[in-house]
Amino acid sequence: MNRAFSRKKDKTWMHTPEALSKQYIPYNAKFLGSTEVEQPKGTEVVRDAVRKLKFARHIKKSEGQKIPKVELQISIYGVKILEPKTKEVQHNCQLHRISFCADDKTDKRIFTFICKDSESNKHLCYVFDSEKCAEEITLTIGQAFDLAYRKFLESGGKDVETRKQIAGLQKRIQDLEIENMELKNKVQDLENQLRIAQVSTSPAESVTLKSPSTDIFDMIPFSPVSHQSLIPTRNGTQPPPVPSRSTEIKRDLFGAEPFDPFNCGAGDFPPDIQSKLDEMQEGFKMGLTLEGTVFCLDPLDSRC
Repeated sequence: MNRAFSRKKDKTWMHTPEALSKQYIPYNAKFLGSTEVEQPKGTEVVRDAVRKLKFARHIKKSEGQKIPKVELQISIYGVKILEPKTKEVQHNCQLHRISFCADDKTDKRIFTFICKDSESNKHLCYVFDSEKCAEEITLTIGQAFDLAYRKFLESGGKDVETRKQIAGLQKRIQDLEIENMELKNKVQDLENQLRIAQVSTSPAESVTLKSPSTDIFDMIPFSPVSHQSLIPTRNGTQPPPVPSRSTEIKRDLFGAEPFDPFNCGAGDFPPDIQSKLDEMQEGFKMGLTLEGTVFCLDPLDSRC
């Protein structure tokens, strides 16, 4: 996985794995808002977003509006943004959708992260004022991301590529089965034409219908004393043809039922869950970049 912890390499994580796996770590912050960005990563990307949201907040503050307070709940299941009193979830950012997280190395209050929206698939930059604990929150998100990725691998995510390959092989088997069925129908047609030709060239009184031989795909030896050969003809006409076996279970070249990678056992997943696993794999593969940068570039940005 392309995880880029561009700093913090010499630092340990802030919390125990159990604290982030079995519960969550709460933080209080002021929410400056979110805005759409063009790229999933980049210092310049978040810097422009912070400047934009700070400017908008300055205008609202001059109009008497206060910056809303929120509670952040960070765990291996994501970053939830809640209303502190009612605990109503305003945003739920899953970790595999978070691609960039940064805090201001000069202003310890400001931190931000970029998350891909689950409905619009747009990249949104969320900006917070965290009362001088921005670095700790950034590290906590990084630790939660690391633990979530490990849990993803342990719970079957490492088999996603294998399942894709199996699905490809299954498609090939299905194509071969269709081709096999077409060949069987052609052989059956040829056998029927041969029997009709034999009947038309033989005297009517001496015509006896022989049992149709099975084709090479059924692997059953031809027997001239089969039950079908004992059925007499009536008025010089042959008995009705053998019913087709279209109602039987479709089988492959070896007589076995086709293998379905999504229905072969409890450890496999239906297509909707499989698509979710693919999405999570792509998100974790992109990785989370943790970075410290400078957001306050002029006096206007010095305070919120």
